[in-house]
Amino acid sequence: MKLNLATLAILLVFAVLFILQASRMPWTPAHIIGMSIAVPAFLLLIIARLQLGSAFSVQAKASTLVTRGLYARIRNPIYVFGALFIAGIIIWANKPWLLLIFVILIPLQIKRSRKEAKVLEEKFGPAYLAYKQKTWF
Repeated sequence: MKLNLATLAILLVFAVLFILQASRMPWTPAHIIGMSIAVPAFLLLIIARLQLGSAFSVQAKASTLVTRGLYARIRNPIYVFGALFIAGIIIWANKPWLLLIFVILIPLQIKRSRKEAKVLEEKFGPAYLAYKQKTWF
């Protein structure tokens, strides 16, 4: 639980600093669209991280098969909502050329998710395969 609280604290500090910066800027259509994507994605990213709990690790390892909450529908919600958050921030910043980040980010996330899937399949076998069939990415 200590790691979850540290992660939450870091994310909340980031959110407060970002809100302070954003409040100084005019609300253009790009800002509104970007925030409409980034804010829910950020909140869902926090929820996904909290739901993952102690199963979170930087390196692919299989301590627990988390299948509740957001993980009941999406195998990798941290990747999905992280990418949406980044897209929202890029749109908010009105710098569409930064979307090129996804040329690097998406293949890396796919590669990492495949490595994690392999580790989980080795550890949990049929239970993971059944879970995988019920979920997206």
